[in-house]
Amino acid sequence: MNDHVTDPATEAFVAHRDLLFTVAYEMLGSAADAEDVLQESWLRWVAVDLAQVRDRRAYLVRITTRQALNRLRTLKRRKEAYVGPWLPEPLLTAPDVAEDVELSENLSLALMFILETLSPTERAVFVLREVFDIGYDDIAAAIDKSPAAARQIAHRARQHVDARRPRTPVSPEEARAALNSFQRALVTGDLQGLLDVLAPDVVFVSDGGGLKPAALRPVVGADKVLRYMAGSVVKAGGTLTSEPTTVNGNPGLVLRLDGVIDGVLAFHLENARVTGLYYVRNPEKLTRVESETPLTSR
Repeated sequence: MNDHVTDPATEAFVAHRDLLFTVAYEMLGSAADAEDVLQESWLRWVAVDLAQVRDRRAYLVRITTRQALNRLRTLKRRKEAYVGPWLPEPLLTAPDVAEDVELSENLSLALMFILETLSPTERAVFVLREVFDIGYDDIAAAIDKSPAAARQIAHRARQHVDARRPRTPVSPEEARAALNSFQRALVTGDLQGLLDVLAPDVVFVSDGGGLKPAALRPVVGADKVLRYMAGSVVKAGGTLTSEPTTVNGNPGLVLRLDGVIDGVLAFHLENARVTGLYYVRNPEKLTRVESETPLTSR
């Protein structure tokens, strides 16, 4: 007997696992919940009669979407009791994710923060259509709606998201230069240098989850953001260091206080200036920033 032979169900699931994880994570913003969804999806997948499945990838995405939708509705209630803003769990990603411009934009903490304002069904439809280019017939099957209804939901979700996200592209070189300037100014305490790299209407969002100090609502405006950040550094005491990283396919910083990870800072840039800062301090969300998580839209 050949130990290396796997059954077709396992083979298909393993082949598409990274895609299914990415779908679940993009919908939920939580790696742990995405892993739970994959486990639930696997249990349903092994009970399926493969002879009746025309497109295994599409069918697996459909199962995963349904499980993620169920989990998303539960998460929504949990988030309503969350202390302060809720940010997605940042993931350390490989260079190939950053090279896929469309995927890295859709996985950015900036966009995923906007997706939090959608209803669970709107988020599912937006993610499947805009991020993974799934056809409306398959989306409709995943959310138990008609294709026409799925199109309407997709249009509404896209309008909602587009109204909240600027779309001026920034080259990787510009992004890296802005990040370097920010990092240098932050570590040296150069307040003018920080002010120069921040857009006047920059928004700072921090997530401590009630476990670490963080602003209970977004801080808006370069002067206010600067004062808040400078005050936080002084209160923290100790030695603050930072190192560049790739968070969700985008440039970011891991900040350490006396050598211990304090948080992950993600950026949104427009016209080579920082318009959004997303600082995740909740220690429960910092478990995936030291080893890469494979993500894909294919």
